[in-house]
Amino acid sequence: MTSYQLHPIGHVESPLKDRSAAPRQPDEGAPEAWIVLDERYLPALDGLRPGTDVLLLTWLHGADRTTLTVHPRGDTTRPPAGVFTTRAPDRPNPIGLHTVHLLTIDGPRLHVRHLEAVDGTPVLDLKPLLTPAR
Repeated sequence: MTSYQLHPIGHVESPLKDRSAAPRQPDEGAPEAWIVLDERYLPALDGLRPGTDVLLLTWLHGADRTTLTVHPRGDTTRPPAGVFTTRAPDRPNPIGLHTVHLLTIDGPRLHVRHLEAVDGTPVLDLKPLLTPAR
């Protein structure tokens, strides 16, 4: 199989310091946090505005990449399921997908809400959330 290299463009600064304390979903108490980009990516923010919802891709660096099945939501009373049917962080390629709301932009620092990633999580990419035409 072909392999690919990913290069983080920044990291998350969050009050969440431990994975066990992080909410499972953003609407379950995710705090406001900062996305801190490397200065060289500052031109890539041109046109991004506060009030925008953004898809944030992260590398879940604390994940177990050998995990293929999990109990959904960590609930051992539920039968095991394949990780591709869940949003479990432990998976072969632990790419985190987060929809965050952009509050402010301060140079390469983006203040966001609804981010359940822990402090230090590498940031891979940002994309504006597009709404489908109706």
